[in-house]
Amino acid sequence: MVEARGLKKHFGQTRAVDGVSFTVSRGEVVGFLGPNAAGKTTTMRLLTGFLRPTDGQAFVSGIDVARERQLAQTKVGYLPENAPLYDDMMVLDFLNFVADLRGVPAPGRNNRLRQICERCGLMTRLGTDIGTLSKGYRQRVGLAQAMVHEPDLLILDEPTSGLDPNQIVEIRELIKDLGREKTVILSTHILQEVTATCSRVIIINDGRLVADDTPEALTDRDATAVIRLVVRGKNGAVLDALKLQQAFAGLRGVRAVEPIDGEGEGTLGFRLRASGPEDPRADVFSTAVAQNIVLLDLHRERVSLEDTFRRLTRGHGVPNA
Repeated sequence: MVEARGLKKHFGQTRAVDGVSFTVSRGEVVGFLGPNAAGKTTTMRLLTGFLRPTDGQAFVSGIDVARERQLAQTKVGYLPENAPLYDDMMVLDFLNFVADLRGVPAPGRNNRLRQICERCGLMTRLGTDIGTLSKGYRQRVGLAQAMVHEPDLLILDEPTSGLDPNQIVEIRELIKDLGREKTVILSTHILQEVTATCSRVIIINDGRLVADDTPEALTDRDATAVIRLVVRGKNGAVLDALKLQQAFAGLRGVRAVEPIDGEGEGTLGFRLRASGPEDPRADVFSTAVAQNIVLLDLHRERVSLEDTFRRLTRGHGVPNA
């Protein structure tokens, strides 16, 4: 459905996008992530034909976006971060206006707009001036205008930006519903949104692609063994924190040990990072027995998508993608 081939975009001396390549298949819902100024919005604008690339190519349904921009745009519905709405128009008038621009034929248009408005929860706002709508309803209007011409691909840039928690959930459910029949590329800063709605994640940093995989695969790559344990001395014995830290650090497969908070007075906590695929928990247990201490907690910590995102966009290495 979408193919980016070595996309580059320079603004003067600034390289906003630097050789980004990826494909998106039909029916995928893809989270497009990156820190501020990473090149997300610029890449989306290249895919929609809003900008021309300095180098490289973008294809939508096999159509070269730069060479056949208008034809490619018939396949794409685009919601920018700040939806371009006319505040002095009523919702239904605005959607009819967009339908005119998109060349939607008059026969059957009313039924089409009704279906879209029902899906976007706008039926009670059709005669309302857009300028009086809440941020949540404005986003709904933005989504509706992106769907007027029945595109195969939806590109949504920060669709829940500025919404309250209830509105975020509503828009998230709408996007999940749309993803059952359309290809969706979704840019967002809310990583919980990605795990809830997306089957795949693309991460860019400094204009370059640094990861492309499922959310589960990305976090599994980082879960090389981060183990948390909490210990307590038997019969109130005082523990030697440095001695224990050194004992755990000397175990096979343990790369580093850092002290963390325990669970109250008389307890000590540690976080162990493994250096390979081996699980050191059995050796940790044996060490606790040998040291004559009580093991209150021992578990493998789950690495979140946020942890993975932070590592990738801080330049601490890139997993194989």
